[in-house]
Amino acid sequence: MHVLGIESTAHTFGASVVDGSFRFLSNEKASFTSDGPGMVPREVLRFHQAHADSVLQSALKPLGPHPEKKIDAIAVSQGPGIGTLLYEGLQVAALLAAEWGVPLLGVNHAVAHLEIGRKECKAKDPVYLYVSGGNTQLLVRQEDRYAVVGETLDIGIGNLLDKSARLLGLGFPGGPLLYELSLKSQGFVELPYTVKGMDVCFSGLYTAFKSRFEKGGVEDADLAFSLQEIAFDMVCEAAERAMAHFEKDELLLAGGVACSRILQHKAKVMCEQRGARMLVPENKFLTDNGAMIAWNGLLALKSGQTPLAQDAEARPHWRADDVDVLWV
Repeated sequence: MHVLGIESTAHTFGASVVDGSFRFLSNEKASFTSDGPGMVPREVLRFHQAHADSVLQSALKPLGPHPEKKIDAIAVSQGPGIGTLLYEGLQVAALLAAEWGVPLLGVNHAVAHLEIGRKECKAKDPVYLYVSGGNTQLLVRQEDRYAVVGETLDIGIGNLLDKSARLLGLGFPGGPLLYELSLKSQGFVELPYTVKGMDVCFSGLYTAFKSRFEKGGVEDADLAFSLQEIAFDMVCEAAERAMAHFEKDELLLAGGVACSRILQHKAKVMCEQRGARMLVPENKFLTDNGAMIAWNGLLALKSGQTPLAQDAEARPHWRADDVDVLWV
């Protein structure tokens, strides 16, 4: 048994093949970067269209000649994400599924991040801290659903980092560039810190960051350092509150922003102080990737999930807590 997974929710077009023994035979991707205005959807769409064939060919190569004869299903990220980019991936996947005569399975991008983390870290029953460009959520598994128990009330933490990096004249994606800049910091800048129970707000933090930058008199490195310190402290506080409330002794980091060494260090220290475990998969499974879609597709296939129709639509606002999780 082999499942092909296709990912295209944002700046990455990815493809991966997983077999029935739960092994990844490939995990290929191409990711859009920019030195200018960041992620402009029409530019990213052209990037996806230019790289889709080569990424797919590389992902299918381990299957040898006529890989289409060895694929049992195709899984595709149906949402959440940017509508035009989701549609592109869905269209590619639907055409291949029709040509090869295999079922097409819709995967929730957020749930895929959680499930690949659970697999790679051998997690039992954690609180999930999911942090990415458009998402900042705390989740726990409750029977056949993931329950969102805390989240951003305005923008995602990745959006905060990207907007802030763009303001400083850095490129996209902004998180790694802000981190490198922050290593040169010599001081801390006071900025707003807003946690409301297990929810967080970042728009006030960004507004203050922007104001201090435009006013001048503060080093960019100090602003970059302070922004990250505050934002990551906020999500760690909310995560600790969730762990205490739900009596969990595992915290699993998921999503591209979880690649941050600052966040990982803060989360690890917090968990150690609680006598808990901080779990985080390799970076290749944190950033958007086809492997997590293929893996979730395999779980869906084995659990009897109903395939998508060939004319299925993208679901840009599909929440993780609106997904029936049929597998154990």
